[in-house]
Amino acid sequence: MICPACQRRLHVNALAGASSAQVTVSPLSIEGIIRNPEAETAWEFSVLVEVRDQRGEILAKRVVGVGAIHPGDLRVFSIRIEVQKPEKLSAVTVSSRLPRVE
Repeated sequence: MICPACQRRLHVNALAGASSAQVTVSPLSIEGIIRNPEAETAWEFSVLVEVRDQRGEILAKRVVGVGAIHPGDLRVFSIRIEVQKPEKLSAVTVSSRLPRVE
């Protein structure tokens, strides 16, 4: 697996001895546009990414960007989750439901 941030090779399955070919799939892709319709005031924004486990506990939380949207401007935000898996595994399961937090 290649890390998309640093472009170095990750050895996630090194201890298990996995050496089969990897397939990259994108089970989740979202794109949205935010437009500032105001005439005088700029909007400030921050892009926050959280990764949670099945119990709702936060595994990672990062601010990946901050900025401003000036009057009349717009910003396009995209997020894509890429999963690397051995070719022989079945399809990746995707759920749009939030995990239950108890």
